[in-house]
Amino acid sequence: MTLRDRLAMAGEHALVGGETATNVDLSAAAGHDRTLIIPIVLAVVLLMLALLLRSLVAPLVLVASVLLSYLASLGVSAVVFRAIFGFPGFDASVPIFGFVFLVALGVDYNIFLMARVREEASEGAVLGVQRGLAVTGSVITSAGVVLAATFAVLGVLPLIALTEVGFLVAFGVLVDTVLVRSALVPALAMDIGPKLWWPSSLVARST
Repeated sequence: MTLRDRLAMAGEHALVGGETATNVDLSAAAGHDRTLIIPIVLAVVLLMLALLLRSLVAPLVLVASVLLSYLASLGVSAVVFRAIFGFPGFDASVPIFGFVFLVALGVDYNIFLMARVREEASEGAVLGVQRGLAVTGSVITSAGVVLAATFAVLGVLPLIALTEVGFLVAFGVLVDTVLVRSALVPALAMDIGPKLWWPSSLVARST
């Protein structure tokens, strides 16, 4: 039972302060923000992708790939922070900041790739993916490397929270651009085929 609960049961009107109480409040606020913000962001992203790509299947695949990239980066970062840097754990604000940055960047790269794939899909689903990746792949990877290097600079600042955000976002951007956007998403698009663009008329034209 926490100190605040004990005081409340005893009918005491007291405030509990100090570093521990502050950390508890920050952790609770961050948990509330994650519960509220993550579903809203995902819903808005799904809607935007559906309107842009005129499909219901493609946005689901793309958002799933972004989430996978974020979760993988979060897991690797947790191991690195504990095993290499010796940090006691994530700062309470790091997961939500990392989510916002990585989802925004991942969706941006998704739009860049899949908008071009959609333009080429009328010539065939597989050919559309190949052409779209050939045109945008090098640009996306180069932009990801530059952006990862930019965020990695945060790692030299003497604040643990900024170091964690910098590493998480830098690693996540590299995973997203080198693996997810260049390999996973094109492979999924080829496997799904024309159904990726359902329910638009492109399904019939890309068969």
